[in-house]
Amino acid sequence: MSIVKINALTVPAEQREVLERRFASRAGAVESSDGFEWFELLRPVEGTDQYLVYTRWRSEEDFQAWMEGPMKAAHQGGGEGGADGSGGAERPKPAASASTVWSFEVVQQAAPKKG
Repeated sequence: MSIVKINALTVPAEQREVLERRFASRAGAVESSDGFEWFELLRPVEGTDQYLVYTRWRSEEDFQAWMEGPMKAAHQGGGEGGADGSGGAERPKPAASASTVWSFEVVQQAAPKKG
């Protein structure tokens, strides 16, 4: 079965909009990766300042290949301008003040019954 990676991002209230905008601007970046199955960005409603970035992968190897390839390149900003699109080499300040990745194996799953 699949594996799940959840990145718990601690995001101060004044950085929430920045974080969501950055994720929206990268829409589609992970979807074409081999072994990718699902993505969700979960906004906290109450009781926490942690966003959860949920991804599901066919295997740990597929996740690691994405981490070492497309994800690493995207987070390094690339050569022609910063990650903020300004054309400068300076990277924008991270929106999250902390990050923890949790790993899980899917051992059971269910979908809504049809009909």
